[in-house]
Amino acid sequence: MIQYLRGLFRGTGKKERGVSEKGLLLYHSTGDVIRAETLLKEAGFEVAVKGPPPDLRQGCDMVIEFPLLQEMRIRNLLEEAGIAPLRVAAAQDHLLEPVSLYHVKDFGDYLMVRAANMKITLDKSDRRIVNISGGGCPDVPYLAEMLVGKTLDDAPEPRSLGRTLCGYSLQLAFEEMRRQCPG
Repeated sequence: MIQYLRGLFRGTGKKERGVSEKGLLLYHSTGDVIRAETLLKEAGFEVAVKGPPPDLRQGCDMVIEFPLLQEMRIRNLLEEAGIAPLRVAAAQDHLLEPVSLYHVKDFGDYLMVRAANMKITLDKSDRRIVNISGGGCPDVPYLAEMLVGKTLDDAPEPRSLGRTLCGYSLQLAFEEMRRQCPG
């Protein structure tokens, strides 16, 4: 035990099983997750929205992953803004690791990225968006009309067009597509 603690304070770089540097913010609704993520990113915190491990699901299928060392600052900021999480958990082992919201499928000439319930498909030869699908929100047809046929560089960001969970999920897929297919 003493060796383990010394290793932690010396910064050996070894990650021991059961110790995590990440925490998870759990919320009741996706709207709260979106508001909290926006606030934290604007404040300069490195956070990421992920899918929660099955044993931590509490009302919403998204959690915010954050640096555990900044927990008090993050909690204070969120409480001041009136969007305190339902629960904060440490990602203590591989069973509690959040799952990626992204699924990437390469179809040869086309690449599809799914984030949560929304998919964006791209023609790899010219980086042109060929399909938007998924979700069940009323703005999905509008989002598709505004994005299909445009290149990743020319297309407006989905967050500028929609305010629903589908629009948010499509924004995440759009950003991941940009990472997968840099211009």
